[in-house]
Amino acid sequence: MSHGVLDRIFRTLFPALVLLLLNGCSSLSYYSQLADGQWKLLRSREPVAEVIADPARDPTLREHLVQSQKAREFASQHLHLPDNKSYRLYADLGRPFVVWNVFATAEFSLTPKNHCFPIAGCVAYRGFYSQGAARGEAALQRQQGMDVSIGGVEAYSTLGWFNDPIMNSMMGWGDERLATLIFHELAHQRFYVKDDTEFNESFATFVEQEGTRQWRAARGLPPDSGADVQQRDQFIQLILDTRTRLERLYASPLSTEQMRQRKAAEFEQLRRDYRQLRDNQWAGANHYDAWINAPMNNARLLPFGLYDQWVPAFAALFKKTGGDWVVFYGEVEKLGTLPVEQRKAALKALAGSNTPLTVQKPSRASLAPTRQLLITHV
Repeated sequence: MSHGVLDRIFRTLFPALVLLLLNGCSSLSYYSQLADGQWKLLRSREPVAEVIADPARDPTLREHLVQSQKAREFASQHLHLPDNKSYRLYADLGRPFVVWNVFATAEFSLTPKNHCFPIAGCVAYRGFYSQGAARGEAALQRQQGMDVSIGGVEAYSTLGWFNDPIMNSMMGWGDERLATLIFHELAHQRFYVKDDTEFNESFATFVEQEGTRQWRAARGLPPDSGADVQQRDQFIQLILDTRTRLERLYASPLSTEQMRQRKAAEFEQLRRDYRQLRDNQWAGANHYDAWINAPMNNARLLPFGLYDQWVPAFAALFKKTGGDWVVFYGEVEKLGTLPVEQRKAALKALAGSNTPLTVQKPSRASLAPTRQLLITHV
């Protein structure tokens, strides 16, 4: 059995205890599929070292895993991230995504419908190990008049409760992209504040970015400043600008029909702005065409900004601590213990005092589904 005796028998049958605390058949069904999905994932894990040593396994997979373990060692030795079995195991789930997240908002709101869980706290989505189940949940939300979006997620963190594996869903990435994922997810294990997605994701994103910069430097590589990084940032800014305009719109005293028409007009403006940017500045590069041309609603905009909002604040804090990772984590923990309003005020002050710090923004050929929230619910 091993792997921490299947992580101490699924953390001593923790999901079963959760079920006893819940009321209603829908809650029972939802948590049952979470427990079943997590259990199957735990059972499918195998040591990366064994996969690498097996000549019968795919050579490309083996080489990819070899490189992943170099980044994994760097994470613990140089970035002072948790030194455990996470990402030293491999799991082939036989599907392209590990979970599918369902986001929902009201028709005229950008406030997500939150869901609260015993470990992760309150998050802006519900996760399903089956795409069919996610589609069923989305259909129910649409019947209630909600804007809904489904996104496949290639990886997630259990916040150190279990030894998280590298999964087959990550194998389409380059070696550096996989390294950034390892840094990001181990940062969640290093520190996590319940019910504060923006804090958690911005912290992990800063660790990912600065960790990647240092990882490249350690291998004698320059910071990546390619066009794809700039294009990604410009695209995200278009989304954030659209969100700002929509927030103003939803606060206005318009009738339902007027609001609906103006909302559709804002999404069309987003598409026009994107095409102008693509054709005039990107020489026709069409990385985001599929995303921009798909049906649009509020829920599709939710993940944007969650990962980046407080990155400048954490960059300032890292600089303030002299780039000492251990001291930096100690200061992050102090921020995490503050009441939420004091925490936000402290982050705003840090962000306002920040002088530019060069951090690495990993390149992406497309909007990776993992840029949604990566925290599991169990």
